[in-house]
Amino acid sequence: MAASLVLVSDTHLPKRAKQIPAPVWEAVEAADVVFHAGDWVDEATLDAFEARSKRLIAVYGNNDGPELRARIPEIARAEIDGIRFAMIHETGAKQGREKRMDAQFDDCDVVVFGHSHIPWDSVTPKGMRLLNPGSPTDRRRQPVCTFMTAVADAGSLRNVELIPVER
Repeated sequence: MAASLVLVSDTHLPKRAKQIPAPVWEAVEAADVVFHAGDWVDEATLDAFEARSKRLIAVYGNNDGPELRARIPEIARAEIDGIRFAMIHETGAKQGREKRMDAQFDDCDVVVFGHSHIPWDSVTPKGMRLLNPGSPTDRRRQPVCTFMTAVADAGSLRNVELIPVER
């Protein structure tokens, strides 16, 4: 049975924003699985995502302290509807990213990551999909804040969409 997914990263609450935008919460609450690729900054945000998600897959980022690191891993793996996912906050420089991820996650179909706040959607030489949803709260040099939605369906990732967030 197909699973609806939401991909989020780099929420940075309460330092870069005071709250998660309503459209993000609406998507989170409607999704079957929510991925958060780190840089939560505060435990209250993790608590809120846990409370509002049917299933939350989470990792910590470079701005997450010992309290968050005690609760969530650096790397998370999950199989959803026949798709093997891995998630990590940082993947290094964009140059060579595809080859590095092929080597590091050679048993995965999709790697979700964050850190740069720059949306990313590419396919590695070995056919693995790399997805960075950007940030729903801190656009940095991007035109708008963003997150992603997708559908995992019988071993296929489809309907991957970058969603702009008005703030």
